[in-house]
Amino acid sequence: MIKAEKISVHRDGKCVLADIDLTLKPGEILGVLGPNGAGKSTLLSALCAELKPTSGQLWLDDQPLTHWTGQQRARRLAVLPQSSTLSFAFEVHEVVAMGRLPHDSGQQRDAEIVKAALEAADALHLYDRSYLALSGGERQRVHLARVLAQLWPGEGGLTLMLDEPTSMLDPLHQHTILQAVRAFANRGGAVMVILHDLNLAARYCDRVLLLESGRTFALGTPQEVLVPETLRSVFGLEVLVQPHPERGHPLIIAR
Repeated sequence: MIKAEKISVHRDGKCVLADIDLTLKPGEILGVLGPNGAGKSTLLSALCAELKPTSGQLWLDDQPLTHWTGQQRARRLAVLPQSSTLSFAFEVHEVVAMGRLPHDSGQQRDAEIVKAALEAADALHLYDRSYLALSGGERQRVHLARVLAQLWPGEGGLTLMLDEPTSMLDPLHQHTILQAVRAFANRGGAVMVILHDLNLAARYCDRVLLLESGRTFALGTPQEVLVPETLRSVFGLEVLVQPHPERGHPLIIAR
């Protein structure tokens, strides 16, 4: 579990993240939303120790995040950035197997996990393909499989962070990916995912953090946060919000 207490980040004398209090809970997907420049990626970078906060404290499993070695963190925390690039013609299964590097689980078990993670990301058919021959969306699914393999199968104490994982995917695979993430959370893992699609957040997230200008504007369930007044204030967007006719979660319709 990751906990942030009063996290702030300054860059070039400007405050880009201010006084963020947040806990990533086992079994939960937390969606992070906000306009461009709201501080979403900065928050993710701080929570995974890629970026040192200017002030505040970060905890991983009740110990300061800085007390964990890189390998120890990698066994508990996996991050999918906005873009991941490789310039070598690795086969897809070799790329996914990189997620197993922090572990000593043996080649046979690692091979089983690689296949399971690729299947979860709907990318098993790409197993022997060259990574460089893949489309952008296919590469995105392969990298999701890599971070899933890093924490496979997911349980309490493990945290997955994803920065816009659906950005290059067609509608079917947007749902495929988020269903795999939902399954990870259902097995006890904690998930933080940055999204721009309000309806995907409403469908898959248990809680939503809405950022504006580096500060928390709202934090709560999709029903509490994704309301017309709040979305108008943060995005300048006029919307209708209705219950989904089958699932009941908020359905956001632009006016």
